[in-house]
Amino acid sequence: MLRIILALAILAAAANATNVRQCKDKPFPLQVKVRDCEEPPCVVYKGSTAIMEVQFLGNNNNIQNITAKTTAKVLGMNLPYDLPDEVSNVCRNLMYGAMCPIDRGEDVTYQFNFFVDPSFPEITADVTVTLDDAQGEAITCFICSCKIRKGSTAARQEYLLDWRDNQTEQKAFDTRL
Repeated sequence: MLRIILALAILAAAANATNVRQCKDKPFPLQVKVRDCEEPPCVVYKGSTAIMEVQFLGNNNNIQNITAKTTAKVLGMNLPYDLPDEVSNVCRNLMYGAMCPIDRGEDVTYQFNFFVDPSFPEITADVTVTLDDAQGEAITCFICSCKIRKGSTAARQEYLLDWRDNQTEQKAFDTRL
């Protein structure tokens, strides 16, 4: 009976996972959940924060520091994207009470909050996320295809501009009457 309950719990957790790809020659996370996305490409909005939960296992004992690094493959080029310290410091963003140091085989989850800059072009990019230890060895790595789209803030600004233009046109029309 316990096995059945455990199997159902694992299936339920996996059902919410996002289908990401493995990086070549690097350990794959146990699971990645991109908020509001099960099947890539995941739509992310400019001016907002894409939230990912990355569940992985420690690859060595006594890992004191873990750093998140990202690159985006755009038009065949891998472009690095520097993360702010408060995001790239994985140990500060571990969930469920976990904290560094972590040990080999320890199951932890990192909350990766990726701000989508409003200046990003509206394209689809393959985003690679790598978590490295202090020696630069990859603990885990995955690739997620993301569609960058205009955010609700931008849409609201366009609406306001259209509304203002319509008001100006309405005043011009009223004065002609």
